[in-house]
Amino acid sequence: MEKVEKIWFDGEFISWDDAQVHVLTHTLHYGLGVFEGIRCYRCDSGRTAVFRLREHVERLFNSAKVVDLKIPYSLGEIEDAILETIKVNGLEEGYIRPLVFIGDGAMGLYGYENPVHTVIAVWPWGAYLGEEGLEKGIRVKISSYTRHHVNTAMTKAKVCGYYVNSILAKKEAKDHGYDEALLLDTEGYVAEGSGENIFIVRHGELKTPPLTSILEGITRDTVIRIARHLQIPVREERFTRDELYMADEAFLTGTAAEITPIREVDGKVIGEGRRGEVTALIQREFFDIVKGRKPLFEEWLTYVGEVRCETGSG
Repeated sequence: MEKVEKIWFDGEFISWDDAQVHVLTHTLHYGLGVFEGIRCYRCDSGRTAVFRLREHVERLFNSAKVVDLKIPYSLGEIEDAILETIKVNGLEEGYIRPLVFIGDGAMGLYGYENPVHTVIAVWPWGAYLGEEGLEKGIRVKISSYTRHHVNTAMTKAKVCGYYVNSILAKKEAKDHGYDEALLLDTEGYVAEGSGENIFIVRHGELKTPPLTSILEGITRDTVIRIARHLQIPVREERFTRDELYMADEAFLTGTAAEITPIREVDGKVIGEGRRGEVTALIQREFFDIVKGRKPLFEEWLTYVGEVRCETGSG
């Protein structure tokens, strides 16, 4: 990871190397914290814009609500802090990580009386699954690990500890020579990747799992809206692994992964074993949007350094 100069920590900018916590930090031991992953892009105009900032910060607050964490800042204050962190570090394009966690104090499972801290870090970050993966597609393995049941974990929240499930799935896939893992839900239907949502294309129609045990992905929502704009039929519907094997195309979506084609699952070639036409069309439209080339979707971009009329509330 490439270091930048400053991290926003509880309302103040401190140097990257000074952003430290105590070894008895509650979230470090028990995993109760919430976070977001956001990207900013250098647009063709030369300006830097955060993609769907409001939606990401709203999801951060919703995740905190689900697990009863009280973020000590308003929604608007977090948005402004994100923009200022990008500006202070001179970041033109990269990744943004807001994190809300429980600090040190009382140990044991109940740590709600401990202080709650908020940090925002940014750094340059290219394609999560590789530039080659964006073009040629990646190899995916169905994991032996199952996506959380909706009553085991609150699956709509981005909670730190939930990602142990994803880490184990990702490691298993990598250990077997694959690029990424794909988890099934507790009933055996395709759910999502270790950190991505999934779409398949069959007979010119897009299909993606419904919002049951999966994370409500913002890039997922973006793809659905792009598809409808392009008049590509799209259904939110369960599908099985064998339907995935028979798909004409498949791709993963996520803030980190962006739009990454899948060329192979469990050693079975998907479609023609390369990025398909529908995937390429949606991918091209997506990058046109985040680069500021599509006025119709301009509302999804928040430009760094510009005065905003709306600040929101917590």
